[in-house]
Amino acid sequence: MTDETRWVLPHGTAGADGWDLAVTDAHPGWHHTSLRTARLAGEETRALAAGDFEHLVVPLSGAVHVTAETADGQVHRVRLDGRPDVFAGPTDVAYVPAGARITLQAAGAPARVALAGALAPGSTGRGVHRVPAADVPVERRGAGAASREVRNFGTPAVLAADSVIACEVVTPAGNWSSWPPHKHDVERPGEETALEEIYYFETQATDPRCTDPVGYQRVYASAADRPIDVLAEVRAGDAVLVPHGWHGPSIAAPDAHLYYLNVMAGPGPERAWLICDDPAHAWVRDTWPDQPFDPRLPLVRPAAPPETKETA
Repeated sequence: MTDETRWVLPHGTAGADGWDLAVTDAHPGWHHTSLRTARLAGEETRALAAGDFEHLVVPLSGAVHVTAETADGQVHRVRLDGRPDVFAGPTDVAYVPAGARITLQAAGAPARVALAGALAPGSTGRGVHRVPAADVPVERRGAGAASREVRNFGTPAVLAADSVIACEVVTPAGNWSSWPPHKHDVERPGEETALEEIYYFETQATDPRCTDPVGYQRVYASAADRPIDVLAEVRAGDAVLVPHGWHGPSIAAPDAHLYYLNVMAGPGPERAWLICDDPAHAWVRDTWPDQPFDPRLPLVRPAAPPETKETA
């Protein structure tokens, strides 16, 4: 028996309070992370009293105004320039500490935004700050058919935060990512951290004849006493929750690029992303040095300089 009905949230099935998607600790079995998405236009706003959750504001398309009233009563305003869409490259993001009231509004043209959160009890009182797109490290991971691009805007080495870990991954059509399958569901100091994880997906057809761009996500048990079995077909706006277990691959169909936003946090004392590969597939890492990296990445390249002609 599969667990899609519990851990897979198709677009349009998990909205609340004006949010298109609302993954919160109200979901049975979910505790440490949250994710909300919204479409904003004109004077429309979305507001959230963050409580014990810290947040990252991630523009998916368009620019966004962020207003954050922090627990000390100060009001902070940040403009995020955003991007045309998630496949157009990294975006600037804003960090907002726990205890704040957050208000989001499109900055001009309609926008789509994600609000990624993590439980941060006893927050150290970090301030609101913006990570510019130019400061987001872009990592080439894998090789061959496992080539993908990782944008590490919310990882411990980049972002000062209490609990939240976040990044986004772009996988070209036909490739696999989250490969080899891995897990992070037990605390083993220096080797593995216990983190629940949200995958939020977008797809982009590579040909106008592709009218249903899809991808696939696998999650399976790493221990007999913690069963989970998910093999989900995912489309733009879908989410898959990973409370525990091996997860991967994330598969891009041959006619569509795949994007996902990852949000992670857990109960452990250390904010670290330490993983363990499934031993049945860990050997594939040894094959990558002998394979070329997919030349399609990055999917968006700088525009060529204008052509000039010599004149006599």
